Amino acid sequence: MDLTARQAEISDLLRQEEFIAVESLAERFDVTTQTVRRDINALCDFGQARRRHGGVEPLSTEGNLAYGTRQVLNRVAKRAIAKNVARSIPDGSSISLGIGTTPEMVMRALLSHKDLKIYTNNIIIAQTASANASFEVYCSGGRIRSGDFDMLGSPVESFFNSYKTDFGVFGVAGVDMDGVLLDFYDEEVKIRRVIVENCREGLLVLDHEKFGRTAHVRGGQIQDVAKVFCDQLPPKEIQQLINDSDSQLIICEEEEL
Repeated sequence: MDLTARQAEISDLLRQEEFIAVESLAERFDVTTQTVRRDINALCDFGQARRRHGGVEPLSTEGNLAYGTRQVLNRVAKRAIAKNVARSIPDGSSISLGIGTTPEMVMRALLSHKDLKIYTNNIIIAQTASANASFEVYCSGGRIRSGDFDMLGSPVESFFNSYKTDFGVFGVAGVDMDGVLLDFYDEEVKIRRVIVENCREGLLVLDHEKFGRTAHVRGGQIQDVAKVFCDQLPPKEIQQLINDSDSQLIICEEEEL
């Protein structure tokens, strides 16, 4: 079962609110209350929400959204980011790709390239890359996280430490206003750091909704990566941090594909 973009956005809103009324959602999305109730039913069936009289509440506000939900959130923005990243990577490159739906979209945008070497701890990315016969695809071992289709832990750290790639492509759960990169789990931060340490150019990919998004594990600063690809300008505080560093900010205009 897949969520629509509106249903996924409602799911994301429920991370910030303990309760949202049906009438409020109908007004926000300019749809009927009947349509909103169908969306709520779909979210409940998907295990993302619980019905309450007059509205909906989250099942849980801890951790990240389900992978399938994240795949449809800000999809147009993520595709625009992915196309810009793909344009910056030449044929024959070696690339480490971390977890998340935006790196997955980058991989899809790279499928028209030739002779890439792909290293990843995400099963969906590895499977996608394998569709191009000219690619060499390497996937880490370890326990697969249920619902996230990736592996974390010491075997994955050893895997990425075994290679020096041209590019490292990775996302984050959020970026604080002081430029701190945030994730939900220590293991996610450790893998991201290993990718950055073992690539010649680190490429951070994120949509604008990651700025100010709450997550509790610190993992570096936004101005420490080589390039930041985003669909919109970040808040002024973060723009200033990037401008005062050697990092490059690349704004990717949204476009329907």
